[in-house]
Order: sequence, then C-alpha cells, then structure tokens
Amino acid sequence: MKTKLFTLGAIATFFIISFSSCLKDDSKKYTHEEEIAQREAYLEGLRDKGSNVQKTEKGVYYIVIDEGEGDFAKSGDTLSITYSGYFIDGVLFDTSLDNPNFPDGKMEFVLEDDDSRMIPGFEDGMKVMNKEAKVQLVIPSELAYGSQWSYIIPPYQTLIFVIKLHEIKPS
Repeated sequence: MKTKLFTLGAIATFFIISFSSCLKDDSKKYTHEEEIAQREAYLEGLRDKGSNVQKTEKGVYYIVIDEGEGDFAKSGDTLSITYSGYFIDGVLFDTSLDNPNFPDGKMEFVLEDDDSRMIPGFEDGMKVMNKEAKVQLVIPSELAYGSQWSYIIPPYQTLIFVIKLHEIKPS
C-alpha cells in the first residue's frame, strides 16, 4: 500500500514539474539599452535594403509600402484597417486577418487622441496614412508598453506593425 502511494506521489510530482516547466516564460527580456541597439540595427537593415525610413514627431518610425490617396487620417475619423503585429525578430503576435472578432479581417475604430485602448505609437502611426495606404510601423517600447508586461508582450519590446488602411469615414 505504501509503495503504491509512493509511486502515485512520484508520478504526480513528475507531472507537476513537467507541466510547470511548460509554463515557464522563455521570452527574451531586454533592457532598454538592448532594445535601442536592436531597434537601431533593425532600422539600419531596412535602410540598407533601400527602405525610406521616416519618423513622426512622437518617435514612431514608418516605411510607406503603398501610397494611399486623399486626406490623411485624423482624430475623430472612423478607420477600417487590416493589420499584423510582430516582434522585432519577426514572430507574429497579433493579426486582424484571422481574428474571429473581425470576420472580414478588417478592424473598425474611431481614431482618438490619447485613447487608452490603443498604444500611443499605433495611434500616432495611423496619422501618416490615407485611404489605401499600407505602412510598416516600428514602434519603440516607450510608445507601446514600456517596461511593463502586457499579455504576451515582454518589457522593452519594439513592435512592428504592417497596416493597410481601407477606409476613412471623416468625423
């Protein structure tokens, strides 16, 4: 009887240790200095490939992939976009394209200054877009989640978004 209890206990302990190791966070955590160095290397790589890297006043880097037409998005406008978000190493962490909340892949929202539901860099990057524009945003952590964890985003992560603006409904 004691042998069976010991065996069951050993098996239970094995499974607890095995499964808890699966829950460990193996994400690379960067310091702010490491993030800056990594971002600068990434941007330099884009420039070396001929990309015209521009920067907003707030500090969001962007590359226009496809030029749009008409007026640029502004606060109060309702925007319809598709997007994919990546870590700087190319790993996809979010997309509207296979999200059940956006059956056609398009997310619609009102662009508002200082919207607490949106990271400041994403909001700022939307203002460099007009209808049918497609851009790549490179958002430093200080315009994203900074030194804090957020869901699956570790601290000091530069985020990359590829966004297509399909429609602007003026306010």
